[in-house]
Amino acid sequence: MTKANWNYPTAIKFGPGRIAELPEALKSVGITKPLLVTDAGLVNLPVTQNTIALLKDAGFAVGVFADVKPNPISANVEAGIKVLREGGHDGVIAFGGGSGLDVGKVIAFMAGQTRPMWDFEDIGDWWTRADPKGIFPIIAVPTTAGTGSEVGRAGVITDETTHTKKVIFHPLMMPRIVIADPELTVGMPAMITVGTGMDALAHCLEAYCAPGYHPMADGIALEGIRLVMENLPKVVANPGDVEARGHMMSAAAMGATAFQKGLGAIHALSHPVGALYDTHHGMTNAVFMPYVLAVNKPAIETRIARLAAYLGMAPTFEAFQHAVIALRLRLNVPHTLVDFKVDGTKRDLIGDMAIVDPTAGGNPIELTKARALEIFDRAMEGRV
Repeated sequence: MTKANWNYPTAIKFGPGRIAELPEALKSVGITKPLLVTDAGLVNLPVTQNTIALLKDAGFAVGVFADVKPNPISANVEAGIKVLREGGHDGVIAFGGGSGLDVGKVIAFMAGQTRPMWDFEDIGDWWTRADPKGIFPIIAVPTTAGTGSEVGRAGVITDETTHTKKVIFHPLMMPRIVIADPELTVGMPAMITVGTGMDALAHCLEAYCAPGYHPMADGIALEGIRLVMENLPKVVANPGDVEARGHMMSAAAMGATAFQKGLGAIHALSHPVGALYDTHHGMTNAVFMPYVLAVNKPAIETRIARLAAYLGMAPTFEAFQHAVIALRLRLNVPHTLVDFKVDGTKRDLIGDMAIVDPTAGGNPIELTKARALEIFDRAMEGRV
């Protein structure tokens, strides 16, 4: 029988109104002076200010760090570590979308480390270089439904010197508790709702298609795909649909849980495009999705046919491919990279970066440079 290693995520407090339990969650993990880490676009919005007020009313001397870009860079992490240390904080509330969650987690991870951050890139056993006693506890509060970073053990940070996205990993970077309150996502702009939702779909889809034996991840990914396909159009049409928002929040966590099995060419190409053009990660995934499906078809046709049957479609690869394209059209996702203001001047560099991206190894067929460039060209031309 095949041998495999499986891990599943942290304690999750799910449901409307659960943000009220944040003070108790902090107490339960021993955080007395938290640093709330979020992004610059979110910090002054009511969802954040109300949370800060909740903590102050509960007697917490909460600090705030929000110097975080949509595609976080190492300078953001370094600035956050400085604020955490100088403020005498003893734990982190990672608050927001993928950028705030990732930076918050990496700040907590690096709080007591003496080595440079890049020494802990997700390569081999580099994570063992870290001092586990120097990792501060983390509470994660997602305000989007996409990355699923709240249940992950890593953070994606861009190295601004090389314009490459790198994964910083350690098992203890997993948040101790997640507050998953769908009411916090109601105020998301439509573009962010779509981009983060399509990111969740990409996570589930690539995990489902990745090679290897992981039936639990496959089952979670399968149901996550169904939840996105059914509920993302609902929340775009009716932003106040808290039930549908909850299903999307579940799908995001499910995608991040499932992709321990692997990701693939959607992410391997989206990462360099995002790093070089500063595009929204989830929306970039959405653009690449049908083109990657088309190129991977020989290896995944039977599997995708089973997925289509589960979703109530005709049990064919083509039925699902058409459904993805129809979903993108309905949600105003750009059909091509050109529509996304990406040009072809960095085509060769993107091919080189894609094949060495950590996610490339999970693609169902080997992601050679020629294959990566074929997908890029299709995405530029709109040729499915």
